[in-house]
Amino acid sequence: MKGTISDKCPNFCPLTLSFRLANFLCQRYIYIPDKVVPNPPLVVVIHSCQSTAQSYFRNSKIQWAKGSDTRGYITLWPSSPHSGTCWDVSSRQTLKHDGGGDSQAISNMILYAVDAYKVDRSKVFVTGGSSGAMMSNVLAATYPNLISAVSLYSGVPAGCFVSSSGGVAAWNNSCSGGQSRASAEQWGNVVKNMYPGYTGPRPRMQIWHGSTDGTISPQNYQEQIKQWTNVFGLSSTPTTSVKNSPERNYQTDNYGTENMLQGIYATGVGHSVPSNLTASELWFGIH
Repeated sequence: MKGTISDKCPNFCPLTLSFRLANFLCQRYIYIPDKVVPNPPLVVVIHSCQSTAQSYFRNSKIQWAKGSDTRGYITLWPSSPHSGTCWDVSSRQTLKHDGGGDSQAISNMILYAVDAYKVDRSKVFVTGGSSGAMMSNVLAATYPNLISAVSLYSGVPAGCFVSSSGGVAAWNNSCSGGQSRASAEQWGNVVKNMYPGYTGPRPRMQIWHGSTDGTISPQNYQEQIKQWTNVFGLSSTPTTSVKNSPERNYQTDNYGTENMLQGIYATGVGHSVPSNLTASELWFGIH
């Protein structure tokens, strides 16, 4: 790596009873390349279960630090405080705008980074895999005002992991197994109810999933597409479909004509779909 990964800026998110749960401390790390472009983009990279910000950063398959070195943007790496290091995408607090929990913790990290590093507010992007993909969807629903675009790998619809008991970072077998199904309108209302009354712009969504995923059922790909086509007011039928794109045995489906939603389905790929730096940067408009 050319730049440095830093935990000195500071490395703990704010902790107040108004938005955090119990005594969970959510660490963050900032990666700053040697050459930062003026008013840089910010990419928030959210790790999977059984991982941390530091291990995700050092994972050779997660190429965002390389992209940062090449293109001069800044990356923010939140780290889950929970046992097993999955993100809280299940509690009522995290599934509501300014309700507390991990989603608000990450939103505060974004606000801090935007101010501290003179980030272009119109170029804040979120990506993640597995549990990080789930949180990416939750952030798109709870803090759409902060995010321009999302590229998520092997996740579930926003709100799908909700815990009936209000559990924090609780696993949901029905959702992960593909049994949590709803109409497009029902899924869309889940998103809208996470930030009631919000009428502003929403982030552009790029959704990846593998056909042989044994951890997060491929049915969740279809449920996510239903959710976001409804939120954007789009037909559930793709406008265009491109086979073997961006890789062999992948199919890219585009919905609508305004480049708001793209689904990428990887035949023969399990959990989770490998991060594709080039395709995600292209979706973000980082060139």
